[in-house]
Amino acid sequence: MNLSSSSTNLDDQLTVNRIGRIPVRNLWLLMLYASELFRHLDRDKIDVENNPDDIPDLIAEFLARVVERRLMRNLSFGYKSRSAELGRVRGRIDLLRTERRQLLARGRVACRFEELTVNTPRNCFVRAALESIAKIVKRGELARRCLSQASTLKRIGVTGEKPSRSEISSDRFGHHDIDDKLMITVAKLAFDLALPTESSGRSLLSLPDREITWIRRLYEKAIAGFYDVVLSPSGWKIDGGKTLDWMINGKTSGIDKILPSMRTDVVLNHSNTGRRIVIDTKFNTIVTRGWYREETLRSGYIYQIYAYLQSQVGNGDSIADCASGLLLHPSIGETVDETVIIQGHAIRFATVDLGASAGEIRAQLLRMVEPLV
Repeated sequence: MNLSSSSTNLDDQLTVNRIGRIPVRNLWLLMLYASELFRHLDRDKIDVENNPDDIPDLIAEFLARVVERRLMRNLSFGYKSRSAELGRVRGRIDLLRTERRQLLARGRVACRFEELTVNTPRNCFVRAALESIAKIVKRGELARRCLSQASTLKRIGVTGEKPSRSEISSDRFGHHDIDDKLMITVAKLAFDLALPTESSGRSLLSLPDREITWIRRLYEKAIAGFYDVVLSPSGWKIDGGKTLDWMINGKTSGIDKILPSMRTDVVLNHSNTGRRIVIDTKFNTIVTRGWYREETLRSGYIYQIYAYLQSQVGNGDSIADCASGLLLHPSIGETVDETVIIQGHAIRFATVDLGASAGEIRAQLLRMVEPLV
């Protein structure tokens, strides 16, 4: 997909915030689909597709509610390493510092110890998320509520710097702090929602490689998350990042080191109807210039989806024998939806218009799981 800004007129730029040519509200929708929080929302009461601009307010409200609940039950504590010169021994003695500063002569000793504190990376991350999302919500009272909670956290001692995403991702949650896990999940999404709006101005952005990589991963996770939440109640089972095995009858000793694995993006299974849809998401244009014609499907992608399907045939799985494939590309203002049947497998080549309304994006994704030709 071409994410350059040259073809979009100034009126669109002024009325819709965009990243590249993708409306920010649609990126918010993808972020919500990709997040674990999407599974916690009450889908009967919240219609995010009809109100995508309200997603930051929805997340801020959810975050504020979770933080309030944690404050009423007391925040979780953690141990933090500290060094101090004390009048008594605590923890381990720092002999070098004690001797160098001649502390014993003054009745003091340098110690290193672990201190129980509320100023943990986890709580600092949540405080920073409250401050971040308060900048993009539409409702003034909700922004003030988030900032007030951030101030409350500071008053009780949560004053550290915002930890890195990798530091938070390495944090492990036990059974006793399951509420913290939900709070961190919402906080991560709050930071994600704030990212697209950090750049301001009248012109569209031309995406650098790092942002294209981020959106590509977001797109893949969003497709899996959407189908997981929307289709699971109807009896579908969704596997994200499923590894398929080659049907190997014999091999040499060194083949395992060089034989690539097959890893799909999303696999949808419906045992009652005997349907399986293997989805491979691609973040580029669905067609390219061919040798002898203006447009052609990318042959490498066809070989890939064909291998996913045909390699599983004859393994005793009747659903695999008639599985269908879907190559799902994003687009802006373009719609492609074509199907071919190859050796009993229907392979669909389709696009999702990320420039459309949120409701249309939902409808397009649901059409992708309708029976193929």
